[in-house]
Amino acid sequence: MKATGIVVEYNPFHNGHEYHIQKTKEITNCDVLIAVMSGNFVQRGEPAILDKWKRAEVAIKHGVDLVIELPYIYATQSASNFAQGSIRCLEIAQVSDIVFGSETNNIEELKEMAASCIHVDNLKESLSIGHSFPKAYGLLAKEMGPNDILGVSYLKAIMNTKITAHTIQRTVHYHDEEMHNEIASATAIRKAIHENKPLANTTCMNEELSQNELVQLKDFYPYLRLLLNTLPPKELASIFLISEGIENHLIKQALLSSTYEEFINNAVTRRYTTSRIRRCCLQILNHITKEDVKNLPPLDTIRILAFNDKGREYLRQLQENEVKVASKFSQIPLAYRKMEYKTSLLYTTCMSEEQRQSLLKQEIGSPLYIK
Repeated sequence: MKATGIVVEYNPFHNGHEYHIQKTKEITNCDVLIAVMSGNFVQRGEPAILDKWKRAEVAIKHGVDLVIELPYIYATQSASNFAQGSIRCLEIAQVSDIVFGSETNNIEELKEMAASCIHVDNLKESLSIGHSFPKAYGLLAKEMGPNDILGVSYLKAIMNTKITAHTIQRTVHYHDEEMHNEIASATAIRKAIHENKPLANTTCMNEELSQNELVQLKDFYPYLRLLLNTLPPKELASIFLISEGIENHLIKQALLSSTYEEFINNAVTRRYTTSRIRRCCLQILNHITKEDVKNLPPLDTIRILAFNDKGREYLRQLQENEVKVASKFSQIPLAYRKMEYKTSLLYTTCMSEEQRQSLLKQEIGSPLYIK
């Protein structure tokens, strides 16, 4: 079976995602479509508005055949590490193609960019070691959009694999906060939800969004403030992603800020971006230490969240090829398993006890089979 991969968050799933699925199948003529999906926390450093099981289910119902979980530690990092983890999962799953959205929709230009940046992780590092990458500078100086930045990271990650990349035109800007008839960004949809505005026909998840407990990072601010106000700076400095004295900056802002919105506004500076602040706070909340990350083994197993009949057939093919597939929680390598359960504990903290227990039970249960 020919497999194509896509990397998704579905936070929440919307009409643009359905278009992505349809175009991916048209472009690659694949037998099975595999989505690598962020779990309960996403790349912008926030909890997903709906849990991973509901998002995986809707993915299967709208054309994906198999949903693989992107491990927490990759899902909550910057573009380069996010892409590396995602591509590694797709490589293990033996996909032949990947299709991603792009503002420029110019795969050759993006490939050139990826080739130029292959030895550096970001612009700051490349300049510090004397490299001159005009196009890299243009990319990171907003000549290209966030999907293209992520696309370059995907292309860097697939360079030593057998995966072929394709792009489709991104029709709505990733960070666009306005609703546009039937096509709107996930950012705009989340904003509308938080402001109790109608979603119109932009998403097929209206029922799930209206009937389930939605999770927001601001719900955890009292706990975050407590940690920042009580933990010694030395202990905070041991947390993953905490560096350059940012712990002292966060401590100061927590003392001055009574709400999450105020804390973010105060914490973001020219030196510290919103995404960096959120990701650092997320690691503090989950107490993910540098030592925890250092002890993670190389990623060699894929965890299945959901599948349909076609996905099940493909899983048999993978197992025949001796691919390590975790269809049970106990089959996930121990260090990753501990991290996923610990982060699920945080994710469910602000929920009703019934919902909390249900999700924790699901976490250690079996994947979803959707007919």
